[in-house]
Amino acid sequence: MENNKEEMHLDDAARVKVLSPGMMVAKRFFRNKLAIVGIVIIIAMFLFSFIGGMLIPYSQSQVFYTTEEIKKDYAGATQIAQYQFQTVEGESLPADIYSKTMIAASTDKYVFTSRDGNVYGLGTEGKDVFIVYALEETKLLLKKNVDYEAAVEAGRNTFVSNDTTYLFDGDDVNADVYIATELAVGSMSSFTSFSAGTKFTYEFYRNALIAVSNGQKSFEADDTTYEVDGEVIKTGGEEYALVSDMNFNAVEAGVFLSPAYKAAATEAFEAGADSFSYADEQGDMVEYHIENKNGQYLLKRYQETRVIDSYASPSKAHWFGTDGNGMDLLARLMYGGRISLLIGFVVIFIEVFIGMIIGGVSGFFGGWVDNLLMRLVDVVYCIPSMPLYLILGSIMDFYQAGATTRIYMLCIVMAVIGWVGIARIVRGQILSLREQEFMVAAEATGLSTYRRIFKHLIPNVIPQLIVFASMGLGDVILAEATLSFLGLGIKYPAASWGSIINAVNDSYVMTNYLFVWLPAGMFILLTVLAFNFIGDGLRDAFDPKMKR
Repeated sequence: MENNKEEMHLDDAARVKVLSPGMMVAKRFFRNKLAIVGIVIIIAMFLFSFIGGMLIPYSQSQVFYTTEEIKKDYAGATQIAQYQFQTVEGESLPADIYSKTMIAASTDKYVFTSRDGNVYGLGTEGKDVFIVYALEETKLLLKKNVDYEAAVEAGRNTFVSNDTTYLFDGDDVNADVYIATELAVGSMSSFTSFSAGTKFTYEFYRNALIAVSNGQKSFEADDTTYEVDGEVIKTGGEEYALVSDMNFNAVEAGVFLSPAYKAAATEAFEAGADSFSYADEQGDMVEYHIENKNGQYLLKRYQETRVIDSYASPSKAHWFGTDGNGMDLLARLMYGGRISLLIGFVVIFIEVFIGMIIGGVSGFFGGWVDNLLMRLVDVVYCIPSMPLYLILGSIMDFYQAGATTRIYMLCIVMAVIGWVGIARIVRGQILSLREQEFMVAAEATGLSTYRRIFKHLIPNVIPQLIVFASMGLGDVILAEATLSFLGLGIKYPAASWGSIINAVNDSYVMTNYLFVWLPAGMFILLTVLAFNFIGDGLRDAFDPKMKR
């Protein structure tokens, strides 16, 4: 029987094409649906982090503000409990004048010696109004002195004779007499001008206090006549100043508290009210709330205040909302993704590089070299990673290391601790490969040790390294997120996915503001899962028998 089968030749164009080993691995890999899903997720994460960070108009540390109605401190008021003094221009008072005045007023002993050794006296001019004098002893006789008798009749302890002021200390003509030089006026009252910026002269202070204390209807000061209407002092029919026994102070500098406002507040204090209303500069009625703390009054009102827009819900302006520092979460997620992915790839690259060299040399040479290097691996394995991270974090906090420095140090420390697993994998593979025929042939041809290790042995270990690296990427990202969550990694204001979650350290925030930490947690979950999918796909593609 004639054989009609066509004979095929090696150079025949119609012969069956055989795929290369690399193409076979790629074909098996792309048949794995989970591996494709992993690649899609990783590409999406890279686009989100690197391209999205360039497109978004916000930076990772930009703080946003909003306007809110907040009850804020406006002013404080206290009952005047000690004498306040207004000095004559160019004069000064001793430091203990406040305590000496209180003692003199309570004991009716109006002449005293201060700590500076000088003698001072208080002239009684009205209820709770004193004139402070510097005293000098004199031999003036009071008997049959008309000015002295007029002072006694008026209830004063001072008089003027021949243009000289005298102060006497006693109840009869044998009292001690002093020449008195006026230094200041003291009272338990304060003055407020009806016009901002008005400065009161000493003469006005002195004469106004005496007139109000003695119930006078008018007084002269600075060549001007002033009328007294209760606690209001007028000039030319217009209100000029208010005398009050309360001290008012505005919380913010530059705020003028008008006498009318003080009067309304004082009336509310006396009535025991919790609040009162008063018209502001625009004529709008504003409610002021009163807090009484042992006679010290705190006045508060609602004011429009520019505050940090913390924990703002997702909106058109901020798609993912804002965090506790008022920063856009979408921008921080994008920039944080760069850091997390960058640390993952850098650490894995360093681990593979160190592990490949140590494992390759150890597996190829064996003997004492293998013994020495494996003991080094055991020592690194025994290093407790968490205490090391804590020490490193404390050192960088002490030296106030910047965000970039922390990233570099974190990469180095994680890589130095993590390369030992790769070194053992490479050593084990090379131990089995170095005895095979192709290595015997390579040695017989006289190839150098370097070429035999890095040109023949290491390339045969690359598939296992790729699988280990792809699956280890997820572990590194997870480790970085854990360290940042514990405050040992990336520091504010730089962002990583772990540090974003770390910012939510309050149970109330965690339960009520899910949009703050949930996206970062989902990105970590998806990224780690994607790398694991890719690692599984590569493992099955390089060694399809393992799938059976």
